[in-house]
Amino acid sequence: MEPIFFFLFVIAIVVVVRLVAGSFDGDRVEAYIRNMGGELLDKSWDPFGPGWFGEKDSRIYEIVYRDRSGCIHRAHVKTSMTSGVYLTNDHIIEDRRPESIEVEKARLKARLAELERQSR
Repeated sequence: MEPIFFFLFVIAIVVVVRLVAGSFDGDRVEAYIRNMGGELLDKSWDPFGPGWFGEKDSRIYEIVYRDRSGCIHRAHVKTSMTSGVYLTNDHIIEDRRPESIEVEKARLKARLAELERQSR
């Protein structure tokens, strides 16, 4: 086999392995967030994210997720087939929690009254 064909074959294998690993990573990260009661909103590969230096088998992603109370977070996640999922640099970027149940109830009643006026 010519050296150039061997080189291209190796590159193709590396790309396929990386794509398959990324697919498994996405499922693993989404399951982790779901188990916490949240919802994964966005995920993007960040190969030079926090903790990349010296890391051999883990991949790093930047994610955006909604937690069970409605807050939107941005975090980095490190994952691999053998080490699980680890969140780092987790920051709330949007707080969507209602101030209190009574405030939320009053807001919804006002909206309902407005809709009833509009339908008449």
